[in-house]
Parts: sequence; structure tokens; C-alpha cells
Amino acid sequence: MAYTGVFCTLLEFQYKCGANVSSTSIAEAYANSYVGQAESYINTRTLYNWSDAYPGLNEDVKAILTDAASSLAAIYAISYNMAGFTSRQEALIMVNILWARVDECCRLLEKEANRTFVQEA
Repeated sequence: MAYTGVFCTLLEFQYKCGANVSSTSIAEAYANSYVGQAESYINTRTLYNWSDAYPGLNEDVKAILTDAASSLAAIYAISYNMAGFTSRQEALIMVNILWARVDECCRLLEKEANRTFVQEA
């Protein structure tokens, strides 16, 4: 099976998960599911199909989509199995930090002026 993510690479997703994440949850099959769900969430929340627009965006602005998708997919991977973390609190702190990034990125992309900027940069 090949990696199918659009907004982020497999490696970008994996390093957002941290060193203690379950190796199962960052395998390619799981990554495909998590990243696909994250991309769909971003498209739906921002009411714009960034997946179709992504190839035409400039490198200097598409990283916001990479940040949002890799962060949300990492939340899914961490939540899959928290046993490898030194404590549940460590895993939950990571989830909270990642969610703050997802939320901020999506809030920016929801605004029409910001969406236009990203599209036309």
C-alpha cells in the first residue's frame, strides 16, 4: 500500500506524533486513514476543497495545511494507544498542543481574506 496523503508527507505526520507513539499507529495503513480523515475535516470545516487546490498553491503558504493535517492526524495516532508514553498526562498534553494548532490553522483558513491570500499567493 502506498501513502495517499495530500497535505503532509508520511514523515511529517510521524514526527508530529512524538517519540513514544505506538509504532502500529504510525504505520502507513493507519497514516492513510488518519491523514485522509484530517484532510476531510479541514476541507469541511473551512468550507473549501483544499485537496483539489493543494497542488497549485505556493510552497510558502501550503505549509498551513501541512501543519493542520499532520497535527490532527497525530492526535488520532496518539489517541490510538497511549501506553508508550511516560504517562497519560504526557500524551494528553501533546494532544492539547496539537489541537490548538489544528484549531488555529482552521480558524485562519475559515476567514475569506486569509483563504484568498493562500489561494493567490
